[in-house]
Amino acid sequence: FLAEGKRVAILSRGYRGSNGTSDEVELMKFRLQGRVAFGVGKNRFAEGRRLESQQPIDIFLLDDGFQHLQLARDLDLLLVDSSRPLRNQSLLPSGRLREPLSAIHRADIVVFTRVNDQLSLKRAIQEFPELPIFPASTQLIRYRRMTLDQQRLDPTVELPPQPVFVFCGIGNPEAFLADADRWGNVLAGQAVYRDHHFYTAADIRRLEDSAKAAGARSFLTTEKDVRNLGDLRFSTLPIYYCEVEIRVADTSAFQAALEHTIKGRRGVAA
Repeated sequence: FLAEGKRVAILSRGYRGSNGTSDEVELMKFRLQGRVAFGVGKNRFAEGRRLESQQPIDIFLLDDGFQHLQLARDLDLLLVDSSRPLRNQSLLPSGRLREPLSAIHRADIVVFTRVNDQLSLKRAIQEFPELPIFPASTQLIRYRRMTLDQQRLDPTVELPPQPVFVFCGIGNPEAFLADADRWGNVLAGQAVYRDHHFYTAADIRRLEDSAKAAGARSFLTTEKDVRNLGDLRFSTLPIYYCEVEIRVADTSAFQAALEHTIKGRRGVAA
């Protein structure tokens, strides 16, 4: 949308955040570098109206809004994690699903993420053969070494071939650990925290002790976790983070599907 000259705004609840922001919102702001407006709050309609009163908006993107049914939309884009087959999941609170599987049919387009091989792709298509499915994979763009100033873009670096201690507090830590291994890192040890975990000085001490005991030469984490370190820093080992992106396999077909659906609906994007 930005490449087409559209004026884009992202509406987010700001889950587990405070003061009008969250770790994921801050990550998006850092990546997008002021090119997108943000509205953060539980009342996303009110946030959208507020943004419209301040500037013209062509496209609103509702972050994590598939269940936010009180807000009308022109297109529902659903992302499904292929590393966690839906057929084996239960509804909350005993499982991870927020809605029954039948709700997937509200989606106009379904993207199965973390499809890194043909077996994953075949499994994704077999789960819902009646839906338009686009496979996507998590690709490593580069490693960056954490600096003292998180608002400055860290220089791209080569992560030396050495034992790393991996830690993260994200929704699917197993997938990140698998990615770190797939990208050729030597995993000396690991520590997993709950999603959106905000690190403390005690966490840093425990991580440093664990890394030393494991024989690690550096830390490796996610770009999201860097946001949750705040002003904390490690004193014994350097810390690197992975800058990644989701790449849809057939970009042209995916963009065509987006445009076709949007143009067929009543909305500012049309």
